[in-house]
Amino acid sequence: MKYYVVDVFTEQRYCGNPAGVCILERWLEDSLMQQIAFENNLAETAFLVKREKDYELRWFTPEVEIDLCGHATLGSAYVLMNYIDTSMWTVDFYTKSGVLTVTKSGDLFTMDFPSRKPVPCMKPEILEKALGVKVLETHSARDLLVVIESEQVLAKMKPDFHLLKSIDQYFGFIITARGEDCDFVSRFLAPNAGINEDSVTGSSHTSLIPYWSERLNKKLMTARQLSARGGELTLEVRGDRVAISGKAVTHLIGDIQI
Repeated sequence: MKYYVVDVFTEQRYCGNPAGVCILERWLEDSLMQQIAFENNLAETAFLVKREKDYELRWFTPEVEIDLCGHATLGSAYVLMNYIDTSMWTVDFYTKSGVLTVTKSGDLFTMDFPSRKPVPCMKPEILEKALGVKVLETHSARDLLVVIESEQVLAKMKPDFHLLKSIDQYFGFIITARGEDCDFVSRFLAPNAGINEDSVTGSSHTSLIPYWSERLNKKLMTARQLSARGGELTLEVRGDRVAISGKAVTHLIGDIQI
C-alpha cells in the first residue's frame, strides 16, 4: 500500500501538521486501519479509496476513527494532485461529514467544509485548573471552544492533560484569543483521542471561523495555530459552509506492508 506523509498548513518541512495518507485499492478491516494509524503515530492517518472520479475518505487518530479532519483532507488532496493525477485541480471526498470539496490554485489548496457554529455553554468546573489560565467564555460544538485573554497567555499556557481528560463530553478543546499579527490564534487539545496537542487543526476552524467572524465582523480572516510546529490558515465564511486554505509539502513517500 502506497503511503505518504505530508506537512500541511506550511511551506516548510517539519512545520505545520504532518498527515499520513494511505492510498487503498479497496477498504481494509476497520481494526487493521486503526492498527496502521497507531503504528504511524501521527495525529491523523487518512485512508482513500477511489470511486469513479472521486474518492471515499476516512480518518483515524492513533486511538479512534473521527468524523472530520482538516489537515489530513488537505494532505490527501495534495497527494492526489501531485502524485496520482497531476491534471486534477479539484476533488470531492465522500466522508462521514458529507461531501468535502478541495480545489487547487497554484500551490494553495482550499477546502469547502461545513460550518460548526458553537453555542454558549456553562464552563466545566475544573476547566480553568486544567488549563492553568483564566477563561472568559465557553462555547460548545463537537469541541469545547474556550476564549481566553490574549495571544501571549495562550502561547505560555501549560495544560494539565491528565485533569483535562476527566472532562470527557467533548472530542477536543479549542483554546483561542485575538491575534496580534493575524485575526485570531488558537491551540487544539484532544487528550481523550490520544492527541495531547495537535499541531494545526483544520476541523477546529469550522467552529473558530463562525465565532470570530461574528465578533470581528469579517468574512475573510487569517489565523495561526500556536503549537510547537505552528501553522497558518486563510479562512472565509461562505454561508453555512467555510473555506479553509493552506499549503503543504511532502516529507515521505513509501510502502506499507499489509
